[in-house]
Amino acid sequence: MIDVREAIKTGKTALGIEFGSTNIKGVLVDENGGVLGTGSFGWENSLIDGIWTYSQEEIVTGLRTCYENLCKDVEENYGIWPETYGALGISAMMHGYIALDKEGRMLAPFQTWRNSNTEQAADELTQLFDFNIPLRWTIAHLYQCMLDHEEHLKDVAFVTTLDSYVHYLLTGEKVTGVGDASGIFPIDSETRDYDQKMVDSFDALIEKDGYSWRLRDILPKVLVAGQKAGKLTESGAKLLDAAGKLKSGIPMAPPEGDAGTGMVATNSVAPRTGNVSAGTSTFAMLVCEKPLSKVYREIDMVTTPTGYPVAMSHANNGTSDLNAWVRLFGEFAELAGFPMDPGKLFSLLYKNSLKGDPDCGGLLSYGYYSGEGITHLNEGRPLFVRQPDSNFNLANFMRVHLYSSLGAVKLGLDILLKDEHMAVDRIMGHGGLFKTKGVAQRYLAAAVHAPVSVLETAGEGGPWGMAILALYVIEKKKSETLEHFLNERIFADMESETVEPEAADIDGFEKFTSRYSKNIKIMQTAVKTLKG
Repeated sequence: MIDVREAIKTGKTALGIEFGSTNIKGVLVDENGGVLGTGSFGWENSLIDGIWTYSQEEIVTGLRTCYENLCKDVEENYGIWPETYGALGISAMMHGYIALDKEGRMLAPFQTWRNSNTEQAADELTQLFDFNIPLRWTIAHLYQCMLDHEEHLKDVAFVTTLDSYVHYLLTGEKVTGVGDASGIFPIDSETRDYDQKMVDSFDALIEKDGYSWRLRDILPKVLVAGQKAGKLTESGAKLLDAAGKLKSGIPMAPPEGDAGTGMVATNSVAPRTGNVSAGTSTFAMLVCEKPLSKVYREIDMVTTPTGYPVAMSHANNGTSDLNAWVRLFGEFAELAGFPMDPGKLFSLLYKNSLKGDPDCGGLLSYGYYSGEGITHLNEGRPLFVRQPDSNFNLANFMRVHLYSSLGAVKLGLDILLKDEHMAVDRIMGHGGLFKTKGVAQRYLAAAVHAPVSVLETAGEGGPWGMAILALYVIEKKKSETLEHFLNERIFADMESETVEPEAADIDGFEKFTSRYSKNIKIMQTAVKTLKG
């Protein structure tokens, strides 16, 4: 206890804060990655004038509240309020669009990854670059604003993502990590920077529009893991810590996207490793040994925090609908006079799903709260569907919603594993979906036809991964790679739990996937007919 108190007091720690879709969470770690404290703040995006967004006030309030709650947790456990850290890092849900003027003021509402109003821009840029540009990427949002002749573009001085924006508020530095940058604009893995040929193509494309800026003038500078990305300024310290106790001058890690922090949190940063992050959005990432044989609109090409190419199957819709149904059962339990702790309720329902039929008894659900790029839909309508002869019971009902939270991402994984024959030595799972042991992990193993491991830190997920990236800035030895640092320093003695796929589950998940894929027309019809 004395040693831990001294470490906290002297700043022999690292702090990671991640802005997720429904939760902002901070994790404080010691020099070996052990968790010393956590804090969080729940929030939800708003649909305003057709745009999924969070306000600037919500971003700042959420950041400060999350940080305050973390400090309170540390003080409660160790009797000391943190005043400094060895390093600090910010991560967030990737993609989206934040445009600032030269004074740092927002010129337009923040557009999150959930927006799919960029189809024309994404299609045109994909053709221009011969490289898949998903609808949610920052460059797609920027170019769509140009196609729509948005007035604010003439005043743009900085276009970036949420983690880079918060980092800018804390440091004044216009930078981002290469993993996050790979969701802004295509990356050249040789230079670990924006692909210059594509930058030149884009600048030539917009030259006729008469803007005073070119692409590199307004995008954040790209950094890789281990580089220092500025220091916490006095104004940044005051912004972060409402109590006014936090010292300035703390080294900052390059801000990263949640894909990159997920790779770190699962030690999946080397070729032939992969991970699945399951939350509000769900994405699977496989680190590539070689380029894909062709361009797939269903597959994003991004990078690890050090610049390795990564093939990503990214589903906009993950656990939102599943969570909504669990909340509904929670309301019923309370109405019946048996209120339940949410964690216990989730565990109870998840484990009961194991009693269901391997193919979910013929049930079908689409938890599409928003558009879904993998299935080529620009809008979402959450749906649950069954036939008169379906085996409709609670176990199958929960099982189908658990399957569906992996449904869209499974279609992308099938491209990589079945069509591209990518070699993967290890699949790791992390995120809230895996907190109940042996359930979602078992279903994921069936989906990928391979063993799936979940580490003891799976529940901490991305924020812990960001804390480890911050730790890497100050603790790495000269020229030490991120892979070596993770293997030898962080994960060497960490316990994991591995689940092998079961033949019946594989067969059942394949039947579900066939049903899920063949009946996408139900969703298409719902989007066309269910309005208002």
